[in-house]
Amino acid sequence: MPNSSNDREFPRVLVVDDEPEVADAYALRLRGPYDVETAYGGEEALETVATDEVDVVLLDRHMPGMSGDEVLSVLTERGYYGRVIMVTAIDPGFDVLDMPFDDYLCKPVEREDVVTAVDHQCTILGYETLGEYFTLESKRSVLRAELPDDELRDREEYRDVVGRAERLRDRARRLLDDPDELFDTFDAVGREGR
Repeated sequence: MPNSSNDREFPRVLVVDDEPEVADAYALRLRGPYDVETAYGGEEALETVATDEVDVVLLDRHMPGMSGDEVLSVLTERGYYGRVIMVTAIDPGFDVLDMPFDDYLCKPVEREDVVTAVDHQCTILGYETLGEYFTLESKRSVLRAELPDDELRDREEYRDVVGRAERLRDRARRLLDDPDELFDTFDAVGREGR
């Protein structure tokens, strides 16, 4: 499971199901190792993702109003940076081959399976986040080694990279058990000219 230290944030999970008792049951299963929110419809789910950094969305496919498929489509259009697990009673057909979700669980789902699926998606997202962080940080490290501090401070794009790298580092720490060794070995690599 992701980090469980009291001084760190927990990965953020959004459970989306139009049946409140089902959404609440999944949320209850996940509370503790995760910071869990629930949404009882597609529009509410999209509002939550737009205002909060959600790492994993558990998404029911069959909902009145806006279906889970429609929510998934909007998330994709908006460039949602997270993982989506479809949790549904709809038997999958070949249409799933073209859907941009990351995992698919058929109801009823055992407690351990929900937790394990979320664990896996958090780990995957954590390593994807690390990859993005390391890419940005290597660029930042080279510039920091080669250019004067006042020139760096004056460049908006550099300040943007610094802010994004810090957010990615924080998110990786939230998602992964102990990425500090990876951060340390990355930081130990000499990237500046000799």
